[in-house]
Amino acid sequence: MKPLKEYTIPFIGLKVGKHHFDYQIDKTFFEYFEYDDFNDVNVKTELLFEKKTTLLELHFEIFGHVNVNCDLTNEPYDQSVEGNFKLVVKFGDEFNDEFEDILIIPHGEYEINVAQYVYELIILSMPAKRIHPGVEDGTLNSDILKKLEELKPKEQKENTSEDIDPRWNTLKKLLTDK
Repeated sequence: MKPLKEYTIPFIGLKVGKHHFDYQIDKTFFEYFEYDDFNDVNVKTELLFEKKTTLLELHFEIFGHVNVNCDLTNEPYDQSVEGNFKLVVKFGDEFNDEFEDILIIPHGEYEINVAQYVYELIILSMPAKRIHPGVEDGTLNSDILKKLEELKPKEQKENTSEDIDPRWNTLKKLLTDK
């Protein structure tokens, strides 16, 4: 797969200092990564790219919403996402991306593609459990939610002294006969 061309930054021609890049992420961006958990995507990504003499600093910020299905009811809803991530790019003898926030690229490189970092930031900004806001506040009217309510385990009433098997009472006396 060819990398997404608009996310490639040729830093060799940039002056030392800060540069801003803005990206509007939609569903086609995730189709490139063959990720189909999202129904629709509208996320704005701002990248502050700071070129220094010996390294590059990238600060990503995302905000927007992603349309996903609820884990409980499978009803679609808009989940807001926001997050940020800092990446330091250093130059070395060989490519190394073992560290979470440090990328080492060979000395001869002249560009960097940031699509993978944007993708990971959006995915990791999503909550682990996606619950429709209508489920939490009780305003969602769904057949699945009604069925879940029907199948919910019944609460057990507290045991009173008359429900206890009389043999236990004899055993309790052993504890108090000291």
